[in-house]
Amino acid sequence: MPKQNPRLKHSGDHIWDQKEIVPFMQEEPRLLRPINYPEGAPGQGTLVLQTKKCKVGVINLQGRTFMKEGMENPFPAVLKCVTEMREETPVIFVDFHAEATSEKVAMGWHLDGLVSAVVGTHTHVPTADERILPKGTAFQSDAGMCGPMDSVIGSQIEPVLNRFYTALPTKFGVGRGAVRVNGTLVTLDPATGKATSIERVARTWHE
Repeated sequence: MPKQNPRLKHSGDHIWDQKEIVPFMQEEPRLLRPINYPEGAPGQGTLVLQTKKCKVGVINLQGRTFMKEGMENPFPAVLKCVTEMREETPVIFVDFHAEATSEKVAMGWHLDGLVSAVVGTHTHVPTADERILPKGTAFQSDAGMCGPMDSVIGSQIEPVLNRFYTALPTKFGVGRGAVRVNGTLVTLDPATGKATSIERVARTWHE
C-alpha cells in the first residue's frame, strides 16, 4: 500500500495527482478511475461487488465540460459499460465526476431506467436537487465533499486567500478542525435495481 499522504486526493480528474497511486491501482480493484480515460490508462473504471443481498455494480465516469481535454465522450462510453454490466446485475451506481451541473443532469436523464443511481461529484458542495427520475433512477448533481469544514473546499484558508489575492502559484495544505462527511443514501429494490428513495446525508465530527 502506498505511504500515507495527506495530499492524496479522490478519483476523477485527481486520480493521478500522486505517482504512488499507479502501482496501487493495479493491486486494489476497489479504487476506480473514470472509464472514459484514453485506452492504455492504468487501473479500471468499473467494479461489481457481491453483497449479502445482491451484486452491486459501480461505474466511475468523468465529464468533459470545463474539464481536462482528451477524454472519451462519457455518454456513449457509459451506455456500452452499462449494457455489459446489466448482464450481471440491475443494481448499478454511477459516480459522475463533472464540473457542469447541466452535464450531470443530462447524464441522469440519459441513464434513467438503466441504472439505480447517478450521483455527481467534483464541485465539493452537496446539491439540493436529489430526486427519483420517472423510470426509477435516483439522481443528485453533487454529493458534496468529505473533509474539514473550516477550509476552502478542503484546503487551508490562508494559502487559498493568498492565491486569489495575488494570483501567484501557492501550495495548498489540507485544512484542520471539525470534519464534515457528506453523502447520499439510496434505497432500492435489488430485484429490479430501481430506486425507492434518495436522501442527502451530512455528519460532523469535532476534534
